Amino acid sequence: MTRAANAAALEASLSRRFRVVESRVQIGERSLAILHPASAEDLIDEKEFEQDERLPYWAELWPSSRVLGEWLLAMTSDGRSLLELGCGAGLVATCASLAGFDVVVSDYYEDAVRFAQVNAWRNGARTPRAIVLDWRNLSPSLSGYDVVVASDVLYERPYGSLVAKALAATLAENGVALIADPGRVARDTFVRALGPLNLQLVNRTKVPFADGSIRQMITVLEVRRGRPNERLFGAQET
Repeated sequence: MTRAANAAALEASLSRRFRVVESRVQIGERSLAILHPASAEDLIDEKEFEQDERLPYWAELWPSSRVLGEWLLAMTSDGRSLLELGCGAGLVATCASLAGFDVVVSDYYEDAVRFAQVNAWRNGARTPRAIVLDWRNLSPSLSGYDVVVASDVLYERPYGSLVAKALAATLAENGVALIADPGRVARDTFVRALGPLNLQLVNRTKVPFADGSIRQMITVLEVRRGRPNERLFGAQET
């Protein structure tokens, strides 16, 4: 079976299992068609919540993902490897694949990575490889990605240190990580956790987001390897 046939079969399976909608999303000059569950509330599983307070935030198309997607489309990929942490329905991964990155998507939810693969294919991008990933249990084989990205993943306090540890485990020596965040509760914890892991926040870029009544200020955090005292300057803010 060809890759296109695989993706088409996966889309058909997801459409049978979920109540889905297609959202048209404008990312820069591109109009993307993103398939995703119609309502995150439909996916809430009480047993999963009781087990680890798991909620299906992945089904939403968050403003941070739109900002990060546009950021990646403007980058020069040079075929570099890229890992997305918490891919959700795959908006960011689709943009990264369209930009020419060699993309691997990951999420705690297996259905999220399935949607991410389908959405890349639906928009004419190379279908990314997929990993179901728990940040609390990272495999050593995940190391060495040139670019690691995540959007709106710092919404619970424990996630600050977990995301920092995930970057330390997956980022190549000369790699760069980009975290798009709208001001969630774990951002400061995340920044404080970087230094002890030999990571350095080198840039903060504020990007205003507006769509209808939604107004947010998204901050893109650029992280690289190296302790603060190994660099002449601290994080630059633009």
